Amino acid sequence: MNNSLGNTARMLGAGLRALLVLTVICGVIYPLAVTGVAQALFNDKANGSEIKSDGRVVGSELIGQTYNLPKQNPDDPEEAAVPDLKWFQPRPSNGLGSNSVNSQYSIILSGATNRSGDNEDLIQWVKDAKAAVVKDNSTPGYKVKPEDVPAEAVTSSGSGLDPHISPEYAKLQVHRVAEKNHLDVKQVGKLVADHTDDRTLGFIGEPRVNVLQLNIALKELTKN
Repeated sequence: MNNSLGNTARMLGAGLRALLVLTVICGVIYPLAVTGVAQALFNDKANGSEIKSDGRVVGSELIGQTYNLPKQNPDDPEEAAVPDLKWFQPRPSNGLGSNSVNSQYSIILSGATNRSGDNEDLIQWVKDAKAAVVKDNSTPGYKVKPEDVPAEAVTSSGSGLDPHISPEYAKLQVHRVAEKNHLDVKQVGKLVADHTDDRTLGFIGEPRVNVLQLNIALKELTKN
């Protein structure tokens, strides 16, 4: 009996010592080491690829956000968001919280619609979105044709959080943004060109424009 109790006590002691050692190694030393290496070598990415404007964080270059006018009735969840047309608009998404270029955003939910290409609701959404893009981006001197509206202007990404649009969609918005901000079209067009990223390594992916970075540059331009 005494030997049995002694063996049990020794096993419990060994288990507790192992637990303590592994807790210190895996729960303290390892996380601190990984965090230290990440902060030293990949500081920007480790902190969420944050983007700053006027000295404060306004978002991440990896997560999209919307640019809508304030709601007439903030307490009404059914009130549809209305885009603030002085800003470049991102891909449509029901997964992004309302935001402006000056404030951090809060994400409500994210995800794809999970509807097939022949789904009647999805088809109607795309038609309505295309009509809205044509209407919103047409100006007295520039008319948008329905066939010129790119696919990502009327469909959300799989995650609902894509921060990029194509250069074609950004250029389609140039005349409207210039008019709303009382800027020259060439100025705004150059802004888009300057913020167009090429394919990664020259062959991976497609050219793209980060909407948040573009709108921050637009904000700086309108200050002058």
